[in-house]
Amino acid sequence: MRPDINVQISGKQRIQRVAGKELTLFFAAPVAYLFLATFAAISLFVFFWGEAFFARNIADVRPLFEWMPLLLVFLCSALTMRLWSDERAKGTLEHILTQPVPLWQFVVGKFLACLALLGIALAITLPLPITVALIGDLDWGPVWAGYLATFFLGAAYISIGLFVSARSGNQIVSLILASALCGAFYLIGSPLLTDFFSNHTGEWLRSLSTGARFDAITRGVLDLPDLYYYLSLCAVFLSLNTLVLERERWAAGGDRQHRQRWQTVTALLVVNALGANLWLGQLKSLRADVTEGNLYSISPATEQYLNQLREPLLIRGYFSGKTHPLLAPLVPQMRDLLQEYEVAGNGRVRVEIIDPTQEPELEEEANRKYGIAPVPFQVADRYQASIVSSYFDVLVQYGDEYEVLGFRDLIEINAERETDVDVQLRNPEYDLTRAVKKVLQSYQSEGNLFDTVQGQLAFTAYVSADDQLPEQLAAFKQTIRESVENMQADAGERLSVDFVDPQADGGQVARQIAEDYGFQPMAASLIGRPFYFYLTLARDDQIVQIPLDDLSADTFERNLQAGIKRFASGFTKTVALVTPTDDFSQGVGGGPRFSQLESLLGAELNVEREDLSDGRVSGNADILMLLAPRDLGEKALYAVDQFLMQGGTVIAATSPYSANLSNRSLSLNRVNSGLKQWLAHMGLEIDDQLVLDPQNSAFPVPVTRNVGGFQLQELRMLDYPYFIDVRGEGLNADNPITGNLPQATLSWASPIRVDEEKSAQRTVTPLLRSSGDSWLSGNTSVMPRYVDGQVSAFTPEGERNSQLLGVISAGRFDSYFADKPSPLAQQPEEQPPEGTEHNEKGASEADTLDNLPSQISRSPESARIILFASNDFLRDQVVRMSGAAAGGDYLNTLQLAANSVDWSVEDAGLLGIRARGHFNRTLPPMEQDSRLFWESLNYIAALLALGIVALIQHLRNRARQQRYQQLLAG
Repeated sequence: MRPDINVQISGKQRIQRVAGKELTLFFAAPVAYLFLATFAAISLFVFFWGEAFFARNIADVRPLFEWMPLLLVFLCSALTMRLWSDERAKGTLEHILTQPVPLWQFVVGKFLACLALLGIALAITLPLPITVALIGDLDWGPVWAGYLATFFLGAAYISIGLFVSARSGNQIVSLILASALCGAFYLIGSPLLTDFFSNHTGEWLRSLSTGARFDAITRGVLDLPDLYYYLSLCAVFLSLNTLVLERERWAAGGDRQHRQRWQTVTALLVVNALGANLWLGQLKSLRADVTEGNLYSISPATEQYLNQLREPLLIRGYFSGKTHPLLAPLVPQMRDLLQEYEVAGNGRVRVEIIDPTQEPELEEEANRKYGIAPVPFQVADRYQASIVSSYFDVLVQYGDEYEVLGFRDLIEINAERETDVDVQLRNPEYDLTRAVKKVLQSYQSEGNLFDTVQGQLAFTAYVSADDQLPEQLAAFKQTIRESVENMQADAGERLSVDFVDPQADGGQVARQIAEDYGFQPMAASLIGRPFYFYLTLARDDQIVQIPLDDLSADTFERNLQAGIKRFASGFTKTVALVTPTDDFSQGVGGGPRFSQLESLLGAELNVEREDLSDGRVSGNADILMLLAPRDLGEKALYAVDQFLMQGGTVIAATSPYSANLSNRSLSLNRVNSGLKQWLAHMGLEIDDQLVLDPQNSAFPVPVTRNVGGFQLQELRMLDYPYFIDVRGEGLNADNPITGNLPQATLSWASPIRVDEEKSAQRTVTPLLRSSGDSWLSGNTSVMPRYVDGQVSAFTPEGERNSQLLGVISAGRFDSYFADKPSPLAQQPEEQPPEGTEHNEKGASEADTLDNLPSQISRSPESARIILFASNDFLRDQVVRMSGAAAGGDYLNTLQLAANSVDWSVEDAGLLGIRARGHFNRTLPPMEQDSRLFWESLNYIAALLALGIVALIQHLRNRARQQRYQQLLAG
């Protein structure tokens, strides 16, 4: 055993000596420094200039890896061109071949030397991600995945270069052939070649490509088949390299059996290395999502919806074999995601991928039954243009319900430049899960309503005895009893029914419900006998009141079902939206518009415009959303107050100021929302000041320049402290509303003050804060001025401090109208019509019961107020302005509002999925000088790193020379 160990140790030492010798030769000549300098220079140039890092406005390092597959083709070929060719030219190859040692040790030693040099080159680029992390919020998972992919890709190219160099005696020929072979592996999966084939063939070609697999890893998914693909290339070409050298050892007429054994072993190694790719390609679970939040994995929220399935769910993908070149790479991504749904469904999900053009029956069914039609795309090259009609649709079917996701639902197109169009999947998991949720809700709504309710519901009617009630209410009480008992028969044990007389037993229940829920006695007239008529639905600590819109059985059943749906998990929630009445004095196009937010919410919620002038909120409403409210009257304020008292959630975006935007001017006007005193009563106050923050987003201002006598107008992005850029510590990371938001912009916002005394019994959660350097101002002159190339400065004034801009107040609230007469009960004194029957006090029951005041003076614990102190940050115009500053669609503020709604209706599942895929980690705005500073810093860091490498190598050479001289002297 001892000799074997010695041989093994000497083999390791030989590999180390070969690697050390090659590294020494690299740095003894300009090759290593040229390689490192070229690699760093090109990487930095591509990052900052070629891919326009700051113009992209995204905190990632994807531009660093965009060109790596092509860049490494030439650099690795240049690095390896001399390794064997030089040995052959100098005649040292014969010395190596005559050594009584395995040749694979020399091959591995040279390979490791090149890998070490590649590792040094990658280390020199580390200041780039560090810089991005200092500037913005960087997800390090894709960064390390990108470096790993680059290292594996470089290893594959190096092994190819070594093989070519072993076959050639000329360095230039070796460089050309290695570049051609590496380039072939890159081009085989590029659109230049795959566009000529169908999706299936193109996908197969991409599986052989070094570039396509590289892109999959750099997005943050470590797939074992992808990593093994690069390792298999290394094994194949290193084996061929060894075989080439071994063949030069063989003498003519030598041991034929020995030769056949070598060739067989090498062939088996190559076949097994390549064959394992086919086997591993079938294993989809051998992957690790290293992105923050696991963006490319099926989320627990999706699994939650799939677990609700009681029947098989069909997901069918309609993808044409011949499609637009920009869509072709997205087809395998969609197919892989659909297969993830099938795995997560545990037999409850069936996935089918079809090409409608190859299956006419299914195509006819798709056209006729589901309304799926091909989309015409124009495909053009330098010689001709043609139209290709192709399918890119997904059908989600559950029972008789179905939802179709078309091209426009799944695809996001960003035109960064006129000739640079980026086509990506928008957020496929969110879109698919939303479709699953929708068909699930539609299917469940047609069945037993209580099948979707978890736990037991308790219907309690706090109703006085019949002799205490007006005649109409006494009859209505019997109607309610019959309706509830019929519903109880369908619900079984999931619904309990109880009629309680609060005035019995000395009024103990009356005192209890007054303390717990604020239920006060009613009266049919000012001098009528008091009575109780309150209907509640409760589960555990959550309680909702069933409103009394009118005294009809149909209306009661509709309101009761709406109340039950608040506890159900499978129904579309309703948002009651209140916006200002159109006012064409507010500038071009009328008053504020919120159509983009309505469109976003309407994708999975029912959004209904609400008129509060009658003093009531629709009984179907789950959320009341007030956007830039103005001049709310007593009845409207009463409707808001009572909705909160019923345990609802009120989301308000309001402040004392509103912007007047037009094509050529910007002004800020004071507005009266009508909510100020009501909010103060609830412990929340909004100051009559504006918050300005040096951490802000840019404001697009049209600037006219004179160029050669021509007047050119362009948008200039100016530093604008009224556009508060909330990010980092300003976002509450512990709350789902803001936890996944990378950034949000609040425009012309005011500070919120929380009254600690009034809010002592509630939970107050800050959501948004400005930076610690922000200040306050009462100046309404907010138009940025750009004069003679200079920007008017907004000078900080007063104390600088962080300001609260968004907050949640949850818990029990006391009604603003608790000690006031109900606005609904204030009717003008009129003589009743002739023939109207009067009660014993002389009041008309027909009049009084139509406007029966069921005022609640105290809310349950489920009541919540979500307040954002800005009127304008959700307006269409402001969102478009933010998009212009960001260089694309800006959805973060809309997402903030949508997250608030999702959290309020306790639909955190879709909230989390939507946040996973759609947000870009934006960069904070920076002046040109700051950008030049960071760019220069990275170039200096690269030069410094290169100098350190040179210094280390110089010291190593000196130490080696000293040891050599000592040996000679000895």
